[in-house]
Amino acid sequence: MSTTASPQRLGDLLVEKGYISAEQLHEALEEQCQGGRQRLLGEVLVDGNYCTEDQIVECLASEYGVPHAKLEARLYDPAIVDVLPRQFIEENLVLPLFLVRDKLTVAVSEPSNLFLVDEIASLTGHQVQIVAATSRDIRRIISSLPNSKVFVIDDIIDDSQNADVTLIEEAIEDIGDVEEIAGRSPVIRLVNYIIYNAVRDGASDIHIEAAERCLRVRYRIDGKLHKALEVPKHLQAAVTSRIKIMASMDIAERRLPQDGRVHVMLEGRKIDLRVSTFPTARGEKTVIRVLDTRRVSLNLEELGFAEQTLAQFRRNIRAPNGIILVTGPTGSGKSTTLYAAIAEISSMENNICTVEDPIEYHLPLVNQFQVQEKIGLTFSKALRTLLRQDPDVIMVGEIRDEETARTAIQAALTGHLVFSTLHTNDACSAITRLVNMGVEPYLIGAALNVVLAQRLVRRICSKCRQTYQPPRTLRKALQRMGYELPAFYKGVGCRSCRNTGYRGRIGIHELLAVHDELRDAIVANRDVWELRRIALAAGMLPLRDDGFRKIKEGITTVEEVLHIAGDLHLMSQ
Repeated sequence: MSTTASPQRLGDLLVEKGYISAEQLHEALEEQCQGGRQRLLGEVLVDGNYCTEDQIVECLASEYGVPHAKLEARLYDPAIVDVLPRQFIEENLVLPLFLVRDKLTVAVSEPSNLFLVDEIASLTGHQVQIVAATSRDIRRIISSLPNSKVFVIDDIIDDSQNADVTLIEEAIEDIGDVEEIAGRSPVIRLVNYIIYNAVRDGASDIHIEAAERCLRVRYRIDGKLHKALEVPKHLQAAVTSRIKIMASMDIAERRLPQDGRVHVMLEGRKIDLRVSTFPTARGEKTVIRVLDTRRVSLNLEELGFAEQTLAQFRRNIRAPNGIILVTGPTGSGKSTTLYAAIAEISSMENNICTVEDPIEYHLPLVNQFQVQEKIGLTFSKALRTLLRQDPDVIMVGEIRDEETARTAIQAALTGHLVFSTLHTNDACSAITRLVNMGVEPYLIGAALNVVLAQRLVRRICSKCRQTYQPPRTLRKALQRMGYELPAFYKGVGCRSCRNTGYRGRIGIHELLAVHDELRDAIVANRDVWELRRIALAAGMLPLRDDGFRKIKEGITTVEEVLHIAGDLHLMSQ
């Protein structure tokens, strides 16, 4: 009686081949178990530089008895690609290579997936023979196919950390036909290099702007702009046109602002880029917003809430109805907090609908709708229509006008839980802002549950954090404010934090819960100072106090908290 041997595990195969050691395998397995998201072992090994993706695919190919192919453009027949739907190819990372005597050869990244092979055979009606290739190689070929909407930026760079930008620049001498030049490899490499490094460094925005003698590229990292590189001025039109081509924008229109979006693939994950161009006296300025879901935590516990504030906020996001507002300036993390709250309460039992402009992150079990101002689908109109979709929970990206505010309040008063944002400096100002929009105080008092004001402060770099002695004037100023700090911390600067002393950001919060006394004050249309006095007496933790709690814990610095939470004049005393 014969038995079929079970396939060896990937880690054992790599150890057997000598690509990793048993100790490295043990470290990778431990790392795989850490964190909330279960990652594949191969992903952990490649991310940790234990081995390459080619080595992993080689081992899998050997174990499953299929050929291992290093894909090149001349290795496949472009006429055969359309034998499978493009969406199927992109979603499953497969690539039809050639068809010989009714036998279709297909490159796959997972040779163990027999169900995928059967599905390909069913879709094409051919016998299927598979070869194993890296997902990186397959994505690179897919991105080069006609009408591809996904751009693979890391594969074209080839070890971009060591890429010589000077060589890329010098490869472009004569700028003739801008559209033709924008499609040439050197320009593509330069644009990919800019995007790749921005994502790698954790930038939220890329600024590409014309200076007097060069084209300057800056990254916004942890809320601050940093110079990334400068390239010759004569490349401006080609670089801008390449970005416009990627974002499906009109490269011939240089007098009017334009907006677009791009999907790029980097290290196996899809990243959204929002592109905006604006004409200036020196040519078009381009700003690219980077939406990298891997760098954004949608877990409330990781956003920096004080224990008491988080418990109170969680109680309110599970209320049956009412309005929950998150306030703060642009870039203060309001959307992230709302997404985290929505993600926590989403379930099969709830119909959660959102109206956003734009949709930044896609959430499971949530129906997300995009505002279309150009065709008249405004926040208020979309919200009114949404109420006929039988929602339990509604998220409105922003309350911008009286009509949207009134519709949101009516939704809350008719049994819906409504989340939204406002641009105000603190929690109590949100109430006066709604009054100033024209909403009656009695409606606000009846509908409002809680207001969360927040800011983002930079975290001290954990690798170069040290204690230090502050100036005497600063210590005395803090004592006058009522703050006694046992120790002062700062980052001295290292390679990990680009010598800034900071790495990453964390939120500081002020939670205003509407109780009976405060509700009466709102209905009586009391001013913001009286509302704040009542809230503080009821135990509201102000933004600055929450910031100083994080200073005591060595998470951030005095300078960061005072900069975003007031009393900035103390810094110069």
